[in-house]
Amino acid sequence: MSGKSFGIGIDFGTTNSAIAWAGESGQAEVAKFFLVGEPISTFRSILYFEAECVWERGRPVAMVGPEAIEGYLDNDGEGRLMQSLKSFLASRLVSATSVFGYDYPFESLISRILEGLWDGAEPQLRAAGWAGHGVVGKPPKIVAGRPVRFVGSQDDAGDAYAEGRLRKAFANAGFADVEFVLEPVAAALHYESGLVADETVLVADFGGGTSDFSLLRVGPSYSGNPADRGRVLGTRGVGLAGDALDAKIVQQVVAPALGQGSEYRTMMGKVMEIPRAIFEKLKRWNELSILKTRQNMDMLHGYLRTAVEPDKIAALIHLVEHNLGYRLYRAIESTKVALSTQESAMLEFEDEGNEIAARVTRADFESWIAPELEAIGGCVDELMAETGMSVGDVDTVFLTGGTGQVPAVRRLFEERFGADKVRTGQFLTSIASGLALHARAIGAA
Repeated sequence: MSGKSFGIGIDFGTTNSAIAWAGESGQAEVAKFFLVGEPISTFRSILYFEAECVWERGRPVAMVGPEAIEGYLDNDGEGRLMQSLKSFLASRLVSATSVFGYDYPFESLISRILEGLWDGAEPQLRAAGWAGHGVVGKPPKIVAGRPVRFVGSQDDAGDAYAEGRLRKAFANAGFADVEFVLEPVAAALHYESGLVADETVLVADFGGGTSDFSLLRVGPSYSGNPADRGRVLGTRGVGLAGDALDAKIVQQVVAPALGQGSEYRTMMGKVMEIPRAIFEKLKRWNELSILKTRQNMDMLHGYLRTAVEPDKIAALIHLVEHNLGYRLYRAIESTKVALSTQESAMLEFEDEGNEIAARVTRADFESWIAPELEAIGGCVDELMAETGMSVGDVDTVFLTGGTGQVPAVRRLFEERFGADKVRTGQFLTSIASGLALHARAIGAA
């Protein structure tokens, strides 16, 4: 199989990553992985360093992806867990982090995820025919995605800085030549593969950390030249997405059940609110481990002794001591998913008698995420104004990414463009598919 008939695309995401290829059939295929024995089409963008992990070349070695989750659970959360690394690419303050005394360069952490993603997919790539043109090791060129606006970036200079760091991470992982494509553009290429007529499409890509939008011309007239930037009419992005919606459920339901807003008595008998800063760590499940230090645990036990509602603080202590953050967030995520098809859902979490149980209604959830919906809608409106396009000029709105399944998000586009124009695709893998199709078209890999 010649290099011109095979392409590989890598979608490194805030929460999940994916890798896809396109061969002589012209169709994209997505690599499969396994989590607790079950096949999945995404690779969790996560690292886990066991407390007694192996060291190689003077630095600790991390588990990655599904293996990291399984290792974290098997070891009751002992060690160091990292996620959402993509969200820090634009930050000039994050250059390295200490892992068991070793200062790990930030880009090297991302490289480790990319290496794990490749290792899991490589046998499938070779079985699909990638090795047929004599490539040994990594492919000479791949196509990768990047957001329109990186989390934390305020301008084009910030995005260029973040992309440079991401390029370095790919290089460290052995990918010497990477062409970046905007993620919503890649999703449009995936959508385009099924078209028989030209369209003007608005692509809305919702990731874990960013929501990106592109207005493009797609269809048979354009598919022969995927690199033609003239087909891209405009792009916009905002640094919030699925993680921000999860955090609202934590803030409104979980944190109050664990003591947020409750009070304690000082030594002088004065009643005061327990500091809310403690509960900020609940917004990301892996950050709960940050609370598990001797100093913090002593502090929590101090509040427990004089708390007005001690059962809530005891439940928080139990959650932290037993490293139950991942299990808690699975319950939160399940509730959010259920609200996509139901008017209400129970958020239920229980461990050794410590229980969080609350019914969440879709109406309440939508009221909590109203500021995020307003920001997303404003970003879309800015894109339309910037391009000078009217609603009537848009033939289709294509939603991709997990948050695209949230009814309030879909309704936002239906109200602007009409329900008949809104389409959905492979929510978690359409970007990887589009990247692979672009790679094949330009003769990458």
